[in-house]
Amino acid sequence: MLKTFLLSLSLLTVTLATAKPTPNIIFILADDLGYGDLGCYGAPDIATPNLDKLASEGIRFTDAYANGAICSPTRMAFLTGRYQQRVGMENALTYQEMGRGIPPGGTTVATRLKESGYTNGLSGKWHLGYDDNRQPTAQGFDHFFGLLGGNHHYFQHMDRIGVHDLWRDTESVKREGYSTDLVTEDALAFIEENKENPFFLYLSHPAPHFPWQGPDDEGKLVEPKKKSWQTGDRETYIAMVERMDQGIGEVIDLIDKQGLGENTLIVFTSDNGGHTYSRNTPMRDYKGTLYEGGIRVPCIARWTGTIPAGKTTRQVAITMDWSATFARLAGIPADPSVEDGIDLTPILTGEKAPIERTLFWRSRPGPKRKNVEVRRAVRDGAWKLLEIEGQPIQLYNLELDIAETTNEAENHPDLVKTLQSKITAWEKEVGP
Repeated sequence: MLKTFLLSLSLLTVTLATAKPTPNIIFILADDLGYGDLGCYGAPDIATPNLDKLASEGIRFTDAYANGAICSPTRMAFLTGRYQQRVGMENALTYQEMGRGIPPGGTTVATRLKESGYTNGLSGKWHLGYDDNRQPTAQGFDHFFGLLGGNHHYFQHMDRIGVHDLWRDTESVKREGYSTDLVTEDALAFIEENKENPFFLYLSHPAPHFPWQGPDDEGKLVEPKKKSWQTGDRETYIAMVERMDQGIGEVIDLIDKQGLGENTLIVFTSDNGGHTYSRNTPMRDYKGTLYEGGIRVPCIARWTGTIPAGKTTRQVAITMDWSATFARLAGIPADPSVEDGIDLTPILTGEKAPIERTLFWRSRPGPKRKNVEVRRAVRDGAWKLLEIEGQPIQLYNLELDIAETTNEAENHPDLVKTLQSKITAWEKEVGP
């Protein structure tokens, strides 16, 4: 009896000693970054050594998607872990729009992680609601520094209609400096303050979203409610991306210098496809559309010692998958009532081969943004069906035609019907 007890105790001790502690999680979200705007995704004119290094030390996705073709819908899907259509967020919030956004008192990835012992911080852009009960600290975050809206002046920190938009927790604050640098500084401080216990950092860069202002453009004329708010060029865009990469490098360096690399999952992606000065090559079109250029995004993950270095995967993934992945890593059981995504951990570690997915997108006009085409799309395996109101149905084989140049709808009428049935059933499930 005593021998059995001692053996059991010994096995328990070994198990506890070898079990990995709950990992820290850093989710880095760029804003309007083009699919081909990183060196590791073929960018010929942008230097992104830090993100390239992150990819070389981890895994790079070729078929990662944003939940939406614009800002707020994708962010809603990440925070709630579900298709954004379930909460009626199919288009971006407008400046200072009240009464709409993330549901008050709901379940978010932050509330779930907080219940599991995480300290949660958000450095950067929110864009999910201005109301007090929709702000980050009411949605599971212990700390927030950044902007509540969709974009702001990178030096003067007011939004497009001239309202100051820089916050610390629930207080409006004044800070001197370039927004990308301020967000980086806040992220570094959050890591330093919370490195002894599990933390979740949502590093939500406002760059490279307009107004297009590089770190040396403090004197550039950019005025609210004026055309200058959206005036730019590729050179400025490059400067914005490179400064963001520099800041991300500082975050990665701090993690490694603190000896946290083996217990920290770092994920980088974008909220949608690139905008005016972006490079979405080889994808078709850009932000706001449901062609690949509007929804396929770069995505990188590193977890030293757990994710094999230098991997590339063709696993089809979508933003809300990360919510489910983070929950599993925190020891939270899967719950279909609050999750539409899948746990990507077995793909990241190489324990499982890529699996086929069926994913859906839809965009429609909203209460403020009425000039939006009605569109819906489904990717099922290699095939993608796209419907745009008033246009012929489109069908593409993405394995053979990633640029979506050859419409195969007439050649595969039965497949078109099957995919239409699937997306119609999905629409009924997620609600009107």
